[in-house]
Amino acid sequence: MKTKYIRLSIATALLLGIYSCKKGEVSSENLEKYASADSAIAISSDSVSSVATMKVKDKQFIKTAEVNMEVKDVYDATISIEKSVQELGGFVTHSDLKSNVVSEETYNTSDEQAMLIKKYQSENAMQVRVPTEKLGELLTLINNKKLFLNARSINAEDVTANIKYSALEAQRNKKTTDNIAQMKVNKDKVTMSDENMKEGNSQQLESMNMTDMLKYSTVDIYIKEPKIRVAEIAVTNTQSIDDKYKFDFLYSAKSAFVEGYYLIQKIVVGLITVWPIVLIGIAVVYFVRKRKPAKKQPTTKI
Repeated sequence: MKTKYIRLSIATALLLGIYSCKKGEVSSENLEKYASADSAIAISSDSVSSVATMKVKDKQFIKTAEVNMEVKDVYDATISIEKSVQELGGFVTHSDLKSNVVSEETYNTSDEQAMLIKKYQSENAMQVRVPTEKLGELLTLINNKKLFLNARSINAEDVTANIKYSALEAQRNKKTTDNIAQMKVNKDKVTMSDENMKEGNSQQLESMNMTDMLKYSTVDIYIKEPKIRVAEIAVTNTQSIDDKYKFDFLYSAKSAFVEGYYLIQKIVVGLITVWPIVLIGIAVVYFVRKRKPAKKQPTTKI
């Protein structure tokens, strides 16, 4: 009886152990499922807006986007974005990368060397165009470069009615052309034909522009670095150079003697230049003194 009890206890312990292992396996599987679900949610929440990839039957959309974000390195992000745009079959229409200097100081480190410290913040305003079907992919690639997304705007303008209206206008223009062709040749016909041709050219231009905007989406991108960066540039100690050559007594004294000699020459030459005036002045003084009556001597009484 005692042996049977022991066997039952051992069997119960084994069953409990097996049950615990199975329960642990189920828990692990559930965690993996939850992790997969969480990953899917994260990817979905971080994916590009459906506006960028939206397709509706019998509808035509002109799509544009604006992205404002902070990146780790503006220059590296710019190169990466431009490369991505080219790989997707697009092109860059504008890129204005610049560094705004916050402060600039020079610190002398020796008699000959100095260190220029520049504090700056880089930014870039870009405009790119990419095939409309690749807009979502480009926005995803741009999003991968962000440290912080300030704003993102995606627009899809429905231009289906505009396209139909453009087709109707083209038909009207063609009909007007046929009617003008049936008129007698005169001055009015030439004027009307010219105006109708100009209107037709304008319609064709609008049609080409709309076709281009439908084919390529425009994306305006503004990126900047969140913190001020510091550049250390080795330069020459200009103050030491200035002090070294600022004043030389012997050279300055020699120069002063030379300048004085040339000054005397200039004065003599100046006097020679104005000799007629000097001569006239001497003559005037001579005649004035000659005509001036002599002063009477006072008489003394005895």
